[in-house]
Amino acid sequence: MMNDVLKLRREQLTPPGDDIQETIDGIGMSQKELAERMDRPKEKINSLIKGNEPLTMTTAIGLERVLGIPKSFWLNREREYREQLADIEAEEFLEQCKDWLKSFPVKEMKKFGWLSDTQDKSILCDELLKYFGVNSPERWNHIYVQEKEVAVAFRASLAHTSSPQALSVWLRKGQLEAQKEKLTEFNKSKFRAALKEARNLAFQQPSDFAQQLIKLCRESGVHLVYTPKLPKAAISGATKWEGDNPLIQLSDRYKTNDRFWFTFFHEAGHILLHGKKEIFLDGLDTDNTDLEKEAEADQFAADQLIPRANYSRMMEEVQSTEDLERFANEIEMHPGIIIGRLQHEKVIHFSQFNEYKENIELF
Repeated sequence: MMNDVLKLRREQLTPPGDDIQETIDGIGMSQKELAERMDRPKEKINSLIKGNEPLTMTTAIGLERVLGIPKSFWLNREREYREQLADIEAEEFLEQCKDWLKSFPVKEMKKFGWLSDTQDKSILCDELLKYFGVNSPERWNHIYVQEKEVAVAFRASLAHTSSPQALSVWLRKGQLEAQKEKLTEFNKSKFRAALKEARNLAFQQPSDFAQQLIKLCRESGVHLVYTPKLPKAAISGATKWEGDNPLIQLSDRYKTNDRFWFTFFHEAGHILLHGKKEIFLDGLDTDNTDLEKEAEADQFAADQLIPRANYSRMMEEVQSTEDLERFANEIEMHPGIIIGRLQHEKVIHFSQFNEYKENIELF
């Protein structure tokens, strides 16, 4: 139905040339004579009348002199025509983008308020293009799939998910949130100090830990963004640089404090240990993952939460719940995080002692 409406609007749209033709017909002037009087090639005048040639200021002045109709009329007529034509062409273009829309998590984007709650697919296509800051699906494909800066990450993700679209939505949201606030220059020493305070947050686990953690990162020049998980985007965290500031983006894929804090310190490890030009998407097991750097970030996170000096003691001394609570107080770390480490090391089963873990709600 929309195609028929657009077709009708295009048929009803008339260029300024219709007024030119009507005017010269009324005074008995031919296109050839008009061309001679305006000192323009007849072909140019014919193209102008058909709407193929834009009506410029010079042409408007010539029409005013020859036909006696003010140049303002012709310029306004041209502007209105071009605006209406551009609107029609834009809507026709969005009609062609509807298939592209199908592969994105539109339902979830509406739920989170990232897209309008409308059934009009043309509006949704336009909003999605604006969300990504691109002018066409081809530009989205070039930037988020083919461009060298992010292509490796997205090609790697294809081994794990059928939807680079969902990943691009998730990553773009982090970028948009980071762009909302200008931070001071990244300071590595301040960030290391902030991580010590973050470790205390992990120990105390206050109800407002998420907001406190954002503040700690911000003060050292690091963006920290929480982004809801999306279907087909099996990602727990990401690290990249936005200009001169690193960005840590965390999802709510995992719901317990042991996984949350390990992921945070893992991403922090990427910032301190690895290059500014690299992008790390964590939680995606692919052939292109840099296993060495991921292992380094894993070890960094493990050491931050349970220092190596205490690791062997944990493995030897924690034999009961009483041992767990005593050890947690001694090293000042939440018992749920220690349980998570013991489960990871297969000292205890993943089903055991989960009551010590805290549930995490980021949103």
